[in-house]
Amino acid sequence: MKALIISTNDFEDSELSVPRERLLEKGVKVEIASENRGAIIGKHGKKIAVDKTFDEVDPDDYDIIILPGGKAPQKLRKEPRVLDIVRRFFKLERPIAAICHGPQILISAGLMRGKHATAYRTVAHELKEAGAVYEDKEVVVDKKLITSRQPSDLDAFVREIFKQLKVK
Repeated sequence: MKALIISTNDFEDSELSVPRERLLEKGVKVEIASENRGAIIGKHGKKIAVDKTFDEVDPDDYDIIILPGGKAPQKLRKEPRVLDIVRRFFKLERPIAAICHGPQILISAGLMRGKHATAYRTVAHELKEAGAVYEDKEVVVDKKLITSRQPSDLDAFVREIFKQLKVK
């Protein structure tokens, strides 16, 4: 089992590190992809090593993709390769988990119309404009799409990731 986390600088530290650490504890291989190799740094100073660049990612190699929030999604939503990767996950009907501002990437990829989802409160209007059915809940699951609002929702977010992956 293999998970891909896509992010860049200014991610919300806990929204990347908590799912990563919990998946690793369960024996799931986790890789971090960003625009460059080296490391990315979170809003609160957490430094995370990057395993692959976006161009090196083959979506077919992963069982799930995770999109942490913070300020990173505002930049990533403009990266054509990132949008291609998430569209491929939708086409393959593999789980996509996005928290906080993470759903902005899915909005830019044109994937939210008719989907039930949540996000950080400042993203709610944008989700609705993209045709999503916004729900103000700690976690919303719509088939293979998992969305959450903020760091305080991480337990529910990770629980649903585990359910999708059938990890106990």
